[in-house]
Amino acid sequence: MPTRWTPLLGIALAVAVVAHLWGLYSPVDEGAGTLFPFSDKVFHALGFAVPASLAVLLVRHWWPIVAFAANAVLSEVVQHYLLPHRQGDVLDVAADLAGLLVAVALWWRLQRTAATASGSPTSSTSASADRPKA
Repeated sequence: MPTRWTPLLGIALAVAVVAHLWGLYSPVDEGAGTLFPFSDKVFHALGFAVPASLAVLLVRHWWPIVAFAANAVLSEVVQHYLLPHRQGDVLDVAADLAGLLVAVALWWRLQRTAATASGSPTSSTSASADRPKA
């Protein structure tokens, strides 16, 4: 269902995906510093949470989460075998997947909201209205 926010979501998603792919697949200088302990893992989680959540908001489906999860594994394999000065890390995959939990929660919430708005039998008001009074 397109809204007035759809074009802005599309632009935000495009920017987020470009930043996401740049962060995962660009070569990094040796000895690059960290901002704080575990900042690498925080950036991995955010790097997956933001674009996946924007994609879920835009298409209102679960498949972007699966695509980003596959990219979490693929990116670490590519980093390990194909990118100079990069090394694949299982903990990075875990951080990526943890970030995707934000998109999963968002998708779940959108599904619940849509079910309630449509008056599905799973909403609490529609089921109780059909019951006879005792």
